[in-house]
Amino acid sequence: MTNNCVSISTNCLKTSCSKLIAIVSDEGTGYYACREGIADFKDCIRSKQTNILKVLVGSRAHNLHNEDSDSDYRGVFLIPTKEILKLDYRKVTTDWMEGGTKQAEDNTMWELGHFLEMATKCNPTILEVFKAPIVETSDIGNSLRNLFPRIWNSIDVKNAFIGYGLNQRKKFLDKKDTRPHKYATAYLRTLVQAYYLLTFNELIVDMTQTEEFETLKRFKSGNYTVGEVIQKTYDWEDKVNRAYEHNQDKQTDFDQINSWLIKIRKSNFN
Repeated sequence: MTNNCVSISTNCLKTSCSKLIAIVSDEGTGYYACREGIADFKDCIRSKQTNILKVLVGSRAHNLHNEDSDSDYRGVFLIPTKEILKLDYRKVTTDWMEGGTKQAEDNTMWELGHFLEMATKCNPTILEVFKAPIVETSDIGNSLRNLFPRIWNSIDVKNAFIGYGLNQRKKFLDKKDTRPHKYATAYLRTLVQAYYLLTFNELIVDMTQTEEFETLKRFKSGNYTVGEVIQKTYDWEDKVNRAYEHNQDKQTDFDQINSWLIKIRKSNFN
């Protein structure tokens, strides 16, 4: 077999890509190889991406960690606009191992446009990226975080945060992963965050700044009764609903978000 490319077979399946070349082996078997030696579509995207923001999330960001807690991260990256405009572009996320000790799903980055689309739906995990402790950032990353007041809206915060909490309650009651304390803590924390956001227009990540910090620490240590967790979270869900009633009009500013995104896309075409 003779060719000038780095002959590494790929599962990219993007046969229109100019970097792919059809190979026929001496045995007559055909496959595609990448001229740059990239074996996977995600790796190809990763080779083009520019990381603009990385933050610390999870128990260490919430100040609810112990000495055995891992460090979890989330982030945002940017792909050149010309890649996004191609017919075969598809939304991707990238997962990675941090220090070789964590599963990849605990460390995730999203492309900027995909991230903003999810952020406007007010998922708690996504919104925390705007306020969590910064590990690495850039001018675009800082500008992105400054968009936060325009991102969230009242009704989606109420629904998404309560919905996330109810999912944690199910895991708590089912004793998923034999770690009910983890889900009890997340259940209460998420409701507290929703209340503070709807009441004070501020998403709190560091739980030491909230009135339930000691309760959250106790739940995290496994020191609770099931009835106490259910009653406490019921009370906070009621507070979230009442906070929403006093702040129903906060809307996502799509015009400003789109204007900002288009500006970033234009300045990062290649």
